[in-house]
Amino acid sequence: MEEEILNEVEEGCEKALNSLLERFKTVRTGRANPSSLDKVMVNYYGALTPLKSLANISVPEARQLLIKPFDRGALSGIEKAIYEANLGYTPNNDGESIRIVIPPLTEDRRRDLVRQVKAMAEESKVAVRNARRDGMDLIKTSELPEDQEKKLESDIQNIINKYNKKIDDEVEGKESDLMSV
Repeated sequence: MEEEILNEVEEGCEKALNSLLERFKTVRTGRANPSSLDKVMVNYYGALTPLKSLANISVPEARQLLIKPFDRGALSGIEKAIYEANLGYTPNNDGESIRIVIPPLTEDRRRDLVRQVKAMAEESKVAVRNARRDGMDLIKTSELPEDQEKKLESDIQNIINKYNKKIDDEVEGKESDLMSV
């Protein structure tokens, strides 16, 4: 029973951390990153379709993305979707592909992105605290002796501390990526 409770808490914390790492991929640093376009949805023949399903996205240079659609008829839709995604990108359509030159980040924009990253991290910490609360509730509903309950609570707190440290480390790494020119 105790092992199940600890596994459940650990699983909830792991999901929160993985979700944070996925969200961090969409925050752009100064370099071109194809995953920054993951959330772009293109109106393709009346259906919203993820951009990565419609085209190859590559990085020919450090500050440039190249989008080659499988169907050239989708070019204008892709271009429009990138504008509407409000990523700060200006797509250049040459009739066969779309090139996006990634503008360098200004100091103010970097600070805004750091604030966004910290807000994402706080949401993940809330999810970790929710996993702790769920674990504590499971302890209360199980019929365990008091000394086992205290040990389990201590073990859960150790797991929470470990994941909070991991989140803080990830934020620190992303912040240094964003603030380096």
